[in-house]
Amino acid sequence: VQLQASGGGLVQAGGSLRLSCAASGRTFMNYAVGWLRQAPGKEREFVVAISWAGSITDYLDSVKGRFTISRDNAKNTAYLEMNNLKPEDTAVYYCASGRTTGTIRRGEADAWGQGTLVTVSS
Repeated sequence: VQLQASGGGLVQAGGSLRLSCAASGRTFMNYAVGWLRQAPGKEREFVVAISWAGSITDYLDSVKGRFTISRDNAKNTAYLEMNNLKPEDTAVYYCASGRTTGTIRRGEADAWGQGTLVTVSS
């Protein structure tokens, strides 16, 4: 499977961005999908994941209430709506796909996108 992430950019604190993750090469709807991020000088961390049917979501505590993940299986695409962005959200965001939201949370996804840079200025 190939995952193509897009939508990153530069935004001021308090602003919004929407990331997209487009999948090809396998049946997208059979897999969970999510995002992890890596800030400069820090380890990669889990951000959010959604189950194949969209019935289960899992969020990093610091993004709850600000970030919303969704998916459109007909378009083989997942979305991450990020609101009220903070400078500490600055990172490269990677979309990932795996069997369950748990595998993505543990960093054990079996497919990864190339990453898209989100920069939040103060």
